[in-house]
Amino acid sequence: MTQTHIVFVDIDPEHEAAFDEWYETRHLPDILACPGWLDARREKCIEGGPRHVAIYTITGPEAYETPEFNAIKGFGPFTDKIRNFRRIRLTRS
Repeated sequence: MTQTHIVFVDIDPEHEAAFDEWYETRHLPDILACPGWLDARREKCIEGGPRHVAIYTITGPEAYETPEFNAIKGFGPFTDKIRNFRRIRLTRS
């Protein structure tokens, strides 16, 4: 059974364009190349939470345990610029 994982973050406006570029051109392709990561998309939250939202579909919690994922996880060059990180994990009942 697949799971949906949603990641929420904020980043200071002066870094937002570079963050968006990195996320779309580097991070999403890297993460989708990892075993167990089936789909990924980004949205912008318009109210009620951090502005940046990434929605991932994975095969299960084992997707977080692969060497490939461990090599690329996190926010790369933006790690020290991320605020309000939150992640929720969903599964269908």
